[in-house]
Amino acid sequence: MSKSKNILRDEWLAKAGILTEALPYMRRYAGKTFVIKYGGHAMGDTNLSQLFARDIVLLKQVGINPVVVHGGGPQIGAMLDRLKMKSKFIDGLRVTDRDTVGVVEMVLSGQINKQIVADIAEVGGRAIGLSGKDGGLLRARKLRRRANRTDSNIEKVLDLGFVGEPTAIDPHVLRLLEGSQFIPVIAPIGTDAKGQTFNINADTVAGAIAAALDATRLLMLTDVEGVLDKKHKLVAELNLSSARKYLRDGTLKGGMIPKVETCISAIKDGVEAAAIIDGRVPHAILLEIFTEHGSGTLIRGRK
Repeated sequence: MSKSKNILRDEWLAKAGILTEALPYMRRYAGKTFVIKYGGHAMGDTNLSQLFARDIVLLKQVGINPVVVHGGGPQIGAMLDRLKMKSKFIDGLRVTDRDTVGVVEMVLSGQINKQIVADIAEVGGRAIGLSGKDGGLLRARKLRRRANRTDSNIEKVLDLGFVGEPTAIDPHVLRLLEGSQFIPVIAPIGTDAKGQTFNINADTVAGAIAAALDATRLLMLTDVEGVLDKKHKLVAELNLSSARKYLRDGTLKGGMIPKVETCISAIKDGVEAAAIIDGRVPHAILLEIFTEHGSGTLIRGRK
């Protein structure tokens, strides 16, 4: 047999091995709901966004019910700059006034949401773009944050404008889509009882929706490997007790803190497990779901 034929044979055997490893997981997760928070570098890179769409369609084709919740901070910032609208941040959160919230909704529910829907359609899937306003999916209230004054220990309330937090999830519209061929793609916009629009953190929305759907997995795509220990090494798996310890002892830094808090909250509310994975890695979702060693950090409720 020629060298080129040997190479082809090895490639085919490798692919067969991958399929063999994935098959038990496909059986285990058929009919289960996976909520995927999509954002960061994975959403801004054309090649990665196409791979993400293919992976989501594959999940649907093997019988999993994927629900995508997306962010869009960089795109919102770019649109505000284009419109010459000033935007400021307090404690890492964008202050969203009445004019800004309209731009946020336009970018999230319009530009980004429909692009993801189009990407999924381009690779043979069928998706429906939604926001928290559709079907009464997401009820919200104004988010109130407290911070210590710089000149004393007295706390002050931060006014972030129309930044919200979920108060209730009505998953009825998502339940209707479960048995269909359509994949829900959700923009993190919600309203209060008076119809006021709020911009909500996409991680928080993904966690709340995963809990409301009793999802088997919450997958959060990030721009880092996953949870790192104090020696900056990847932690492959955590239970709730260990995750809480990492929060208390300062192991977690910056944006990883709210992500882990969201995972803990979702698991407490019924989600089987949550994973924080590196969205910069091609097919990171498939590696997490269909391989023995997974990808990133898995947080479980029991172990």
